[in-house]
Amino acid sequence: MLEYIFPIVLIVLSNVVYNLAQKTTPQNVNPFSALLITYTTAAVFTAAAGFVYRSDKGFIESFSKLNWTSFVLGIAIVGLEVGYLIAYRVGWNIGVGSLVANIILAVILIPIGILFFNEGFSLYKLLGAVLCISGLILINV
Repeated sequence: MLEYIFPIVLIVLSNVVYNLAQKTTPQNVNPFSALLITYTTAAVFTAAAGFVYRSDKGFIESFSKLNWTSFVLGIAIVGLEVGYLIAYRVGWNIGVGSLVANIILAVILIPIGILFFNEGFSLYKLLGAVLCISGLILINV
């Protein structure tokens, strides 16, 4: 059970820290200067964790198995970082901006999951999506 819950707890806690850091990044700095420090820190932390993390696949050997997805993910992460930073700078509230972005994201990912990953979709999930869209409308009124 802990194996199942731990990643979600990590995502939520990391997202809280992420949004707090984004919201409090100084307004008078170039966003890409901030990102350079962010990614340097992330690279050092990732390299250290890669050597410590125990897996049947070695850290260095795994580089030969990587494909285009790591590069695309890197570009997407820059888009996420700059998007949140600019959203907060133009006045989005920390709770509302993240909520709006994540609801829209979830609604967009539903058909992608169904069409490309054969994920199921039930009446309850449809109702949940409708409620999310309704909430999105209400939160922006």
